[in-house]
Amino acid sequence: MRSLLFALGSIVLIISCQQGKPQEKPAERDLSITPVNAYSDMFFDSLRLEKFILNTHADDTLASLLRDFYNVRNYQFAWFEKEGMNEQAKSFANLLNYYMNYSHDSSVFNPMIKGLEDSVSETGLTPELNDSTRVQYELVFTRQLINYVRRAYQGNDVDPKDVKWFIPRRRYDVKVVLDSILSYSGRDISEFTPVNAEYNLLRGFLARYSVIDRKGGWGTISAAAAKFKPGDSLAEIAQIKRRLHFTDDYIPTDTSWKFNDSLTLAIKNFQQRTGLKDDGRPGMTTIDQMNIPVGTRIRQILINMERLRWTPEQPKTDFLLVNIPEFKLHVYENGQHSFQMNVVVGSTQHNTVIFTGDLANVVFSPYWNVPPSIIRNEIAPGMRRDKRYLEKHNMEWNNGAVRQKPGPRNSLGLVKFLFPNSYNIYLHDTPSKSLFGESSRAFSHGCIRLAEPVKLAKWILRKDSSWTDKRIAKAMNAGKEQYVTVKQKIPVFIGYFSSWVDGKGRINFREDIYGHDRELARKLFAER
Repeated sequence: MRSLLFALGSIVLIISCQQGKPQEKPAERDLSITPVNAYSDMFFDSLRLEKFILNTHADDTLASLLRDFYNVRNYQFAWFEKEGMNEQAKSFANLLNYYMNYSHDSSVFNPMIKGLEDSVSETGLTPELNDSTRVQYELVFTRQLINYVRRAYQGNDVDPKDVKWFIPRRRYDVKVVLDSILSYSGRDISEFTPVNAEYNLLRGFLARYSVIDRKGGWGTISAAAAKFKPGDSLAEIAQIKRRLHFTDDYIPTDTSWKFNDSLTLAIKNFQQRTGLKDDGRPGMTTIDQMNIPVGTRIRQILINMERLRWTPEQPKTDFLLVNIPEFKLHVYENGQHSFQMNVVVGSTQHNTVIFTGDLANVVFSPYWNVPPSIIRNEIAPGMRRDKRYLEKHNMEWNNGAVRQKPGPRNSLGLVKFLFPNSYNIYLHDTPSKSLFGESSRAFSHGCIRLAEPVKLAKWILRKDSSWTDKRIAKAMNAGKEQYVTVKQKIPVFIGYFSSWVDGKGRINFREDIYGHDRELARKLFAER
């Protein structure tokens, strides 16, 4: 899987999520720019801008950005020449249309720009504008450019915490983006969308799914198909082939009724993309996934593109990423994907929190300090039923609390990995290995259980030659708790992405196990 959590561009902090609070010292007016050395042959009075800010009720951040934009240009026109619209204005109008088409977001639409664009398209010339009208169009273009950058790069005005996302939201230097768009000189307009490889990959699938949607979707497969097996020949099999052909799972042009080997491989590919057991059989669960309407998948893509706008810049160092709906831990070495493993995450009653921290300790043969909620809801009732409950579960009292002693029966297994946080969430081993064979793995009380904890421990300690495989095995089975401080802390990101493009170029979808997609959709699409 590609890195879902990070944007790869070089744009840095400036825009605040809270409007009305300019974040840096205003740019000084550059009086050295004159009609002799300016790139534009036209200037306007700064009082025109102040009147525009007042009349359009621009918030403080927008007003500050508008002033800075023109101060550094000494109030020369950015979008117009004496002959009419310049190339930058035409390119930006195209960019707005491009963004609205793929994002389904009409919030950046402006009738003045659209009207001017249509007029130029029809005649090839900009309508004759008087001085006042030209300044008005100039300022509308710049305001709309700022609105576009805010929207396309920063995303919706949703507070991520309202949808249970506690990873700090990425912010962008709007001035850098404004300048890069304004200096456009024939490059592909798609490069002015948020600089994020995963975002752009999802955008490509969004365009493809939108075409399918406009053509009527992919229809519904009969539930009877769930009884089919290789070698069968029935009309419903042709429906499955047609459905999988829409999404490039089934490539052959054969549309016969026969359940052939190619269809088995296509079903396996589809099952892998949707997180199902890849047995190549069209069972009811697989058919249900195929029957999810294309419009629903489009919304799912848009929801995850929105999250990708929030994501921080990818570290070039080692880091760990857990994608909750995927039930996977991804390990990155020097910023490059190294390996992955299955995990068990919190149940729907005990959600694993979306946040970030720094892995600081590996703890071998750990105690399990039982959370008060588990003592109250599970252990206390057990003790009332059986006075030997603690003894039977290898537990003991410890300063008024309960803890489970180290050993193979310990609920944390033989090793845990701590990245201190207020949610009391960590990575750990488990004696319950059978759950890793399930396709959906939301069973824990919130912490994250690892399928291959030894592999992770070896990777974390690989640069310390004293921690040999033999020493790690001995520490895990010592029956005595041992803390090991990681020499260089490792960032850990707990993310929530229900749609992404994997390393094979396939779009993946997963269930919205905690309802976070549903809540974000309510906020996102209500506005649109």
